Amino acid sequence: MKTHLSRLFSAGAALLMALAGTCVHGAGFQRGVAADPDGKPLEIGIWYPSPAAVQPLAMGPTTMSVALNGIAQGKALPLVVISHGTGGSFLGHFDTAIALADAGFVVAAVSHAGDNYADQSRSADVMDRPRQISRVIDHMLSAWEGRAMIDPARLGMFGFSAGAFTALVSIGGIPDFSKVGPMCRQYPGDFACQLIASSGGSLALPLRATTASAAELRIKAAVVAAPALGFTFSPDGLKNVKVPVQLWRADNDVLLPHPRYAEAVQLALALPQAPDYHVVPDAGHFDFLVPCGPALASMVPAICASAAGFDRAAFHASFNAAVVSFLSKALRAGSGT
Repeated sequence: MKTHLSRLFSAGAALLMALAGTCVHGAGFQRGVAADPDGKPLEIGIWYPSPAAVQPLAMGPTTMSVALNGIAQGKALPLVVISHGTGGSFLGHFDTAIALADAGFVVAAVSHAGDNYADQSRSADVMDRPRQISRVIDHMLSAWEGRAMIDPARLGMFGFSAGAFTALVSIGGIPDFSKVGPMCRQYPGDFACQLIASSGGSLALPLRATTASAAELRIKAAVVAAPALGFTFSPDGLKNVKVPVQLWRADNDVLLPHPRYAEAVQLALALPQAPDYHVVPDAGHFDFLVPCGPALASMVPAICASAAGFDRAAFHASFNAAVVSFLSKALRAGSGT
């Protein structure tokens, strides 16, 4: 069990070091650090509209077409924060970030302290993640050099896997962790249950969390892809979610199997309008990550292998377009959302 987990965590490290893909979008890009008075500094990647010419930027074997430290351009732009999955990094969804920047968004993706490619010492401490998202928002609105171009009333969030759980909590969801024990006794092979077991068998959290310190009221819309611990949310636990939600499920997700995760969230969300729910035929859990280049595919086939006939690059073209469309409408100027 621990060997399986270590392979997945090593895959997260390889994702940072070996993602390689081509992208037709252009965007300015910076690396930054967000201060966290209650924890370690948070490494972030920032994408934004820029008139500067893009060039291939290598970060290890990773290559993306951006204007490194290019001049930022725009005013009253929406901000989207990105939360990665267990053992990931701020690069895990860089193609989605570039697509958003190309469409006029500022994007800040974090490498979660204690749950990233290099350090999984706090991977089971999932309730620490929403606080880190708040610190990233603080940084972007008060310390980032381009902060004047952001409209603080137009904030959105994108989360994948553990990051999707983070997004749900950040928009007001209250997980009921008393459900974890019975679920993991019934389905011990689920990735979340293996992670908990490798961490001593407990999330080390109160049975029922509260939104007092976790809810981030500045977030006005969220994209939630393959949410980890989806079964911990009941209708009562999601009743405080009032913002638009786009929800994604991979039809062939063996790490977070149907119907205990995304479907549980879809059924529990009691929004004035139903969530924008998408099921991706033949997709696996990792197909929401940026398409792999040859280097990553040879190093970590578990993350890069898709089902026969499934084209991850083609999926991401439509996926990114759908994310951009949803957030553009949800965060449009003067929408009041």
